[in-house]
Amino acid sequence: MEDHFSEFKEIVECGLKNNMPRDAKLITVGQILYAVTRDDLTIKEGWQLEEMMGGRKNWEEALEYSIFGYPVDTATPPLDKPLVIAGKTFHSRLMTGTGKYRSIAEMQQSVNASRCEIVTVAVRRVQTNAPGHEGLAEALDWTKIWMLPNTAGCQTADEAIRVARLGREMAKLLGQEDNNFVKLEVIPDAKYLLPDPIGTLEAAEQLVKEGFAVLPYINADPLLAKRLEEVGCATVMPLGSPIGSGQGINNAANIQIIIDTVKVPVVVDAGIGTPSEAARAMEMGADALLINSAIANAQNSPAMAKAMGMAAEAGRMAYLAGRMPIKDYAIASSPQTGTVTSK
Repeated sequence: MEDHFSEFKEIVECGLKNNMPRDAKLITVGQILYAVTRDDLTIKEGWQLEEMMGGRKNWEEALEYSIFGYPVDTATPPLDKPLVIAGKTFHSRLMTGTGKYRSIAEMQQSVNASRCEIVTVAVRRVQTNAPGHEGLAEALDWTKIWMLPNTAGCQTADEAIRVARLGREMAKLLGQEDNNFVKLEVIPDAKYLLPDPIGTLEAAEQLVKEGFAVLPYINADPLLAKRLEEVGCATVMPLGSPIGSGQGINNAANIQIIIDTVKVPVVVDAGIGTPSEAARAMEMGADALLINSAIANAQNSPAMAKAMGMAAEAGRMAYLAGRMPIKDYAIASSPQTGTVTSK
């Protein structure tokens, strides 16, 4: 069997030694990505080669240069700051999940295509090797991705607290010693899967006392969101519509109130089905999104993952840019001066 990794490594090392130009970097990265899609290289090997070339940012600049003739960032002043949750900085505002995929390989490709930096994992399913989750803990490179253990399947506050503790230990076993994050889910209702506000608040208070960075999944309830912020939660995660429904943003008014009233990051979670809905949530001022079902259930999951990542970026940029005012009447876009008039 050919050693493709060694061949690429030699090419990259030689190129860097001879001051590889931007266009050559772009071509090399394209070859690496193609080799990954053909399984000539593993995803981990692709990442390693990418790091040798200076990391993802450098080759993205090369791509921008090849298309536009200049790095985009020099033409467009930076408007945004990174997302910060519990003191940890992230550059992607899209979080993804690991469930419902048709295969582990499809999940790996989708996570990579989304360019997300946070991936949520159901602790109970990994602990029990539930169908579709066998080998999940080893499937992703946790030196590149921040694990967000979640308490899915917990019906009471006590259950969620115990599972959160297991999740913290799981993260440590995978090398994330300082990971105290937990996505808190307390869902006693098996039909509609709506979170229990009382149980969520009770569990959040205890987990915050134990040093967890708590990211609670909640109904779009502004009063509950404010209370969770007050007890020390790192974010609030209001649902856009019932989980897995793909109905989009059905609670826009309440989500907007939450965005306007809390100071911790607001992560819209559940219900988003299309990139346009993802962009809409970000245009409202949400700080981030968590999207799983819309990606995993798409006909082409990696393509949808990439689309969702682009939508999150576009929506965020649109929010920061500020939309035009809405008028009740038409306003001509062309100037009125210098027009040809008839006599």
